[in-house]
Amino acid sequence: MIGTIVNTCTIIIGSIAGSVLHRGIKERYKDVLYTGLGLASLGIGFNAVISNFPKSQYPVLFIVSIALGGVIGTALDIDGRFNRLISSHSKRADSNDLASGLSLAILLYCIGPLSMLGPVISALKGDNTFLFTNATLDLVSSMVFASTYGFGVILAAPVLFCWQGLFYLVAKISSNAVSDELMAELLIVGGLLIAGSGFALLKLKDCKTLNMLPGLLIPVLWFFVKYLYSLI
Repeated sequence: MIGTIVNTCTIIIGSIAGSVLHRGIKERYKDVLYTGLGLASLGIGFNAVISNFPKSQYPVLFIVSIALGGVIGTALDIDGRFNRLISSHSKRADSNDLASGLSLAILLYCIGPLSMLGPVISALKGDNTFLFTNATLDLVSSMVFASTYGFGVILAAPVLFCWQGLFYLVAKISSNAVSDELMAELLIVGGLLIAGSGFALLKLKDCKTLNMLPGLLIPVLWFFVKYLYSLI
């Protein structure tokens, strides 16, 4: 769980640093930090796709996963619901209300492909790249939150630890049921979602990756149906 521990620690460090910087971080510095993180997300996302694509036994599965997952997510309006929830908390947090700022921080830290897929990859492959990338993003975000809403936003750290720890634990328990072939498909889809997040950070294109999160379930369902068919 080293990746989750590092991610949790970066929120703690960022919250401490942000609370010291009472005036906040200047916009130009935030822009350059998020630009760098956007480029890193693109690199990590595309690397996951390119390195795992030759391992795929079903080269079309990732297309079906992204397309069908996107349709399901759009029908459920995951991205819209999340943004409306963020907006409602942001409006309440304008007055530096700690409770609303903390709720906003928890939502942003926990919801996303890096924070959800990262602990799974860490548990199954021992690869913490996704979590380290998420940790860097959260370091910057926690500094911004703490400088705005106060030191209390550090309470988001244990929430993130429990959230990612749950994904890690479930992945560890079910590790025998997750084949290398399934992991390759998940990494291809997850890599595309992370690259999509990179485009959003660079303000090039809002790919609404939250709407595509159900796409991560499609390879799981495919391999499950394939397993049931083999039993017949």
